[in-house]
Amino acid sequence: MEVFKLSTANLVVYLHPSKAGNVPQAIRYELGKLLFKFNEVFDGVVLSYNGNVVGTNAKILPTTHPNETVEKQITNAKIRPSIHPYFGVRLKAKLLLFSPKPDMLIEGKVMKLGEELIHVVVLGFCSATIIEEDIRKDFRYKIKHGEEVYASTSERRHVIKVGSMVRFLVKSMDEDMLHISGSLLPPNTGSIKWLDKDEDLESERRVKKRKGESHKGMQVQGMGLLDKELLQNNDGSSKKSKRR
Repeated sequence: MEVFKLSTANLVVYLHPSKAGNVPQAIRYELGKLLFKFNEVFDGVVLSYNGNVVGTNAKILPTTHPNETVEKQITNAKIRPSIHPYFGVRLKAKLLLFSPKPDMLIEGKVMKLGEELIHVVVLGFCSATIIEEDIRKDFRYKIKHGEEVYASTSERRHVIKVGSMVRFLVKSMDEDMLHISGSLLPPNTGSIKWLDKDEDLESERRVKKRKGESHKGMQVQGMGLLDKELLQNNDGSSKKSKRR
């Protein structure tokens, strides 16, 4: 599952005739209302859009009923709003959605931390909280040089502090508040700086191991060739000694 996804949608945007002079601007304004809000239809938070107009049609909202008498219409006219014509603009839009689900890994920036929790901001608009029980025991809360940090007891350089970019697991999400409950219990979570460095070191070890194995193989092959030459030389010299 991907935390980001693209969705193609067929939309209809309704515009007032006063906006007919600049339809593209009016469409952008209406679509802008979707941004950074969770949309149940698309099952995610809309981050961006790219829409192309397919067609337009005009409609008028009726304010009277065909069976009403003139007097009734006049009476109801005082209560009802005036006639509101509008344009329905059909769009084919591509939407970029942010759709975090449980057990997904996402990344964010640490804004605040304390002895009992870590506050993280994801993409600058979505907040996340990791409470003490969701922080693995490997991390210990410390005050180092006057700064609050979570330091790993097994990896001395693995430190989480304010400003650190962290990778954490999604437990749940409050779609109305755009708030995520996260976890640092899995071993592949923590400071991105450390995790990426650890992955680089591991890949470097693998490359060195492969190079060592290939070099050893070349040495063995070379030794085999040398042994053959030595055997041939030995055979030749022994034959010569027999003839003599």
